[in-house]
Amino acid sequence: MPQNTQWLLNSRPQAEASVDNFKLVHTDTPPLQDGQVLVRHHFLSLDPYMRGRMNEGKSYTAAQALGEAMIGGTVGEVVESRSPRFAVGDTVVGMGGWQLFSVVDAEQPGALRRVDTTHIPLSHYLGAVGMPGVTAWHGLVRIIEPKAGETVVVSAASGAVGSALGVLAKQRGCRVVGIAGGPDKCAYVKNELGFDDCVDYRGHANAHSLSKALKAACPQGIDGYFENVGGMVLDAVMLRMNAFGRMAVCGMIAGYDGQPMPLAHPALILVQRLKVQGFIVSEHMQDWPLALKELGQLVGSGAFRPRETMAQGLESAPEAFLGLLKGKNFGKQLVKLG
Repeated sequence: MPQNTQWLLNSRPQAEASVDNFKLVHTDTPPLQDGQVLVRHHFLSLDPYMRGRMNEGKSYTAAQALGEAMIGGTVGEVVESRSPRFAVGDTVVGMGGWQLFSVVDAEQPGALRRVDTTHIPLSHYLGAVGMPGVTAWHGLVRIIEPKAGETVVVSAASGAVGSALGVLAKQRGCRVVGIAGGPDKCAYVKNELGFDDCVDYRGHANAHSLSKALKAACPQGIDGYFENVGGMVLDAVMLRMNAFGRMAVCGMIAGYDGQPMPLAHPALILVQRLKVQGFIVSEHMQDWPLALKELGQLVGSGAFRPRETMAQGLESAPEAFLGLLKGKNFGKQLVKLG
């Protein structure tokens, strides 16, 4: 069995996460038992939710355990199999974590999924045609429930979830406006993804200023909002929401360091009769086949060309992850493992 390399969670962040919270180790890969497969990972997904898992406390799922490999989505190849479900050479997606190899119980439902790379690059199964894409699909279709002609806004618009959300909303005849950080990201959102407009939040010192820019970009107000950020951005959007608007709350990256995030205008939830719903995509597995089919068709046909930021080598994972939390990535953040 090959030697494995892993990044473990070594300590919990006290505020902002740092490289010191992780520990790189080399371990022997255990022999396979009946029903198990050995997967060699080619790409690792880095996602904002991982920062929340590093904390200890009440959340929608258990905290990342100390001394264990960091959780994370992976795509790779089966290199040894003792399961009739998978053969050596199969390309698969799963939750292999921050490591080069994983031993997977192939009998566990949903643990591994075989993927076809004929028309879709392997790495996209961690982004547009994977968990982030399905997250966008569920929030849009099941919570925002857009109608043609309505205005839909998404924060972190150039990221893996936000970009998919915008493309899916345009497919449904909506006016789509993004919020992103910096002129390059806003240009990508408008020129390559086809959004109707994009507001650069970095040009605004407070929610009032950002809200004025949103008013110009959304002259008919906002009917649907997909939330990835929280903080000032959420306050600005709240001021522009139409009556009976719908808000799908997916992430609150502005608060992942543990600081409180007061809401400036909570009375607007009542005054505008807003629907505000948080969700965790892994709790809606019934939507995955339908969402992946639509997303796969969009990517496979070239109608959706997702952007990726690729870090090289497992050793680069912590720095790339910390950069993701500060918005340094462009599109989906991945680590190429070889």
